[in-house]
Amino acid sequence: MSKTVKCPTCGKAVTWGPDSPLRPFCSERCKLIDLGEWAAEGHRIPGEEILPEEMLDPERRHRH
Repeated sequence: MSKTVKCPTCGKAVTWGPDSPLRPFCSERCKLIDLGEWAAEGHRIPGEEILPEEMLDPERRHRH
């Protein structure tokens, strides 16, 4: 029995299995729309902001 999920971009039903190589997306278009949202920072994972100088010097991360 196949599981069906909703495409996170458009909501269309997608079968979760080898017949749906783009899962959880229904199409390449929906996959690229989602990628664009991440690139434009429309989607974010919560966490502390890291300043550029902290990225260069990992020791400074622990001084806060």
